[in-house]
Amino acid sequence: MTFSAENPIRVGVVGAGGRMGATVCDAVVADPQLLLVAAVDPMHAGKECHGLTIAAELKALADAQAEVVVDFTVAAAARVTLPWLGLHGMHAVVGTTGFNDADMATFKESFTSSSCLIAANFAIGAVLMMKFAEQAAPFFETAEIIEFHHNAKADAPSGTAMVTAQRMAAASSEWAKDPTQHEVAPGARGGEGPAGIRVHAVRMVGMTASQEVILGTAGQTLVIRHD
Repeated sequence: MTFSAENPIRVGVVGAGGRMGATVCDAVVADPQLLLVAAVDPMHAGKECHGLTIAAELKALADAQAEVVVDFTVAAAARVTLPWLGLHGMHAVVGTTGFNDADMATFKESFTSSSCLIAANFAIGAVLMMKFAEQAAPFFETAEIIEFHHNAKADAPSGTAMVTAQRMAAASSEWAKDPTQHEVAPGARGGEGPAGIRVHAVRMVGMTASQEVILGTAGQTLVIRHD
């Protein structure tokens, strides 16, 4: 695919009415090499988005001849959207999280003539944080993750935190058991993720997205943090 300001990529956005979806629409419009041609969001159908009327159905993407579609929704919606995009030969860029192995297998089968990129986080620092945590995991026997988000975030823990835990768990088979014998306040030890890695979610007014991965072994700790 070749593109330029004279030949921009035709982009559609699913979840265009939500906070992140609207931000994606803004970014597409701001890039001269991209052209926003369709916006889809059943929850916000009929509203205006950069001169477009937000549609309720995926058909609007085909009608607008979208070449690439960005999905920023929820897993339940994306399980319907992504196979549809693959069937229609559209490339997909996905910021939605919460997929399981069966979902991933379905997506691989669906995208035969186009490509699909699924990313738990698009920030390069967050991607590196996950990679570094995965590399460090075999050298430590305990680890916990603390993630911080604003009060409008609906899910907890975040998709980034869960993907981080999954990658760390897969990188090492030797993890110490939680030594806690009595949890005074239920939930004080956070949620138990893969391999028993504890994940803590903070939701607070005014908070900026951050995540800390804390790894410990005898006499030392390693903290990897992204803001």
